[in-house]
Amino acid sequence: MTATEPFASSPATAPPQRDAITPADYAALAGFRYQLRVFLHNIYAASEANGLTPQQHQALLAIRGRSAPGATIGWIGEQLLIQPNSASELVSRLEALGYVRRTTPDDDRRRAVLTLTPEGCEVLERITASHKELVVKLKPMLFQLLQSLD
Repeated sequence: MTATEPFASSPATAPPQRDAITPADYAALAGFRYQLRVFLHNIYAASEANGLTPQQHQALLAIRGRSAPGATIGWIGEQLLIQPNSASELVSRLEALGYVRRTTPDDDRRRAVLTLTPEGCEVLERITASHKELVVKLKPMLFQLLQSLD
């Protein structure tokens, strides 16, 4: 199952029985989608105000947020749902901006490990402060919308 197919089922299993979709379900889903758009709009604006594209911001966030060491170009591609060559170009642009550094581990010279530079950490922190504030603000509203779908 991929990120683009989160609800795919096995061909051997029958599709689950679905309840009728009610007007309240439509309203909740519309509200949920609206709040997602508000969130994305604000995050995109914060990225652009700091000289980054939304995709560059997302790449910096993914590298910084990786719990296991060793963010790679392939991993960035998976996280951003982009092809490896696009991920490589994205990382090259972030390197040119001085926000990302590639290092090659001695044990595997074919792999490039990505880390944020101090400048990359600084710009990410500025954007993340507003990002976190917005998530905290939207959390109760999103929770309520999701609860109404039970």
